[in-house]
Amino acid sequence: MAQRLPQFAAALWWGSLSAIGFMAVPLLFVHLPTPAMAGNMAAQLFAAQTWVSVVCCLALLVLSRKKGVETLEEWAREAIGFVVAGLLFALLVQYGVAPRIVARESLKLWHSLGSVLYVLQWACAAVVLWRLTPRR
Repeated sequence: MAQRLPQFAAALWWGSLSAIGFMAVPLLFVHLPTPAMAGNMAAQLFAAQTWVSVVCCLALLVLSRKKGVETLEEWAREAIGFVVAGLLFALLVQYGVAPRIVARESLKLWHSLGSVLYVLQWACAAVVLWRLTPRR
């Protein structure tokens, strides 16, 4: 069971990023009456997603160490850089980009940068999940 926890954390991380960023948020802008309402709800969803990402990344970092030994698990040697990068992207979006979007400061620039960082985080999560999936 414990051997599968890294796979579960990576799947939750990638799956939640996919569901929120590529399905739920676009649907908000289609179905809510105003873009302002959709934007406010999207901000809340992205904030919640940041915490899911942080928990999943921290779990992966903790699980990357072999018990009682200073070396990394086999999967972590290939994936740890992507975990750290994904965590950094999540925190940059939440605490660097999102406040500027909420303040409507250079909206096009900050929204574009936030989108790029979100996609980079999604790609990091995908690489981690891919590397954790057993080859057949």
